[in-house]
Amino acid sequence: MSNTELSGFHNVKQTTSTNDPAEEFIVQFWGVRGLIATPSSDTSRYGGNTACVEMRVAGKRLIFDGGTGLRILGRSWLELSSPLVAHLFFTNSQSNRIQGFPFFAPAFVSENCFHIYGTAASNGASIKQSLCDQMLQPHFPYPLQVMQAELLFNNLASGSKVILDDVTIQTALINQNQRSAGYRVSWKNYSVAYMTDLYQGADEIELECIKQLIEGVDLLIANATYTPPTARSHEYADLLWKTAVNLAHQAGVKRLVISHHHPDDRDDFLDSVQTEIKNAFSEALLAREGLILPVVPRN
Repeated sequence: MSNTELSGFHNVKQTTSTNDPAEEFIVQFWGVRGLIATPSSDTSRYGGNTACVEMRVAGKRLIFDGGTGLRILGRSWLELSSPLVAHLFFTNSQSNRIQGFPFFAPAFVSENCFHIYGTAASNGASIKQSLCDQMLQPHFPYPLQVMQAELLFNNLASGSKVILDDVTIQTALINQNQRSAGYRVSWKNYSVAYMTDLYQGADEIELECIKQLIEGVDLLIANATYTPPTARSHEYADLLWKTAVNLAHQAGVKRLVISHHHPDDRDDFLDSVQTEIKNAFSEALLAREGLILPVVPRN
């Protein structure tokens, strides 16, 4: 049985020890697709796995979202020595954000420990309940309890802060309809914002939360806003990334990465979008699976 613990809605403060002396902040992309995984020859350059981003900061391992890219990340971690301690932050409980969790191999190793964070879903379910439900029959053959690692669940309210020694993770609800959280990770004079549920119709409260999280960050990871998952024309595709670009300009963001690519967006099309985005924001690029970015602090 896994050892699980549930805490209430509060600010979470933990002190952890690490043998990693590295004084660095590294971001790595393991899944960059939105809505549904799209493995094919037309998506091989940018990648077809759904959302998963790893941040290695001050010797700590932070994971944002657990789409199918989490399986690839977990497989790479099996080469590391146990015990492993990591922190998983979910933006929401939709399938493309959690579907890789049942296949996260390090969670089946008893020596490991994972702190798991998320806000309540639109139906009121906690992140623990959402992860448990997707591993119940008939959706999955084995329940969450087969995971042998220690799983510590934390429910986050909008505005909560998670403090890990000198690393601070601030959260806010940035999309009320989707019940989606945004995150800002701060360490020394470094800062990264992870905001993957931006949309064009955000109200004043949501916009204020977004601006507080992204103001002056060294790196903003954001989505291109999506239309419903139906056949679509690319004639208006430029409008889909302008939300993130406009916010980046307004907030004085140093670097912008657009992730969560639409399932219909093939590599050649994304190449053309990359050119257009750089013309609108010179320090912008599209995320690719395997992309590794060192975070450079603002002077």
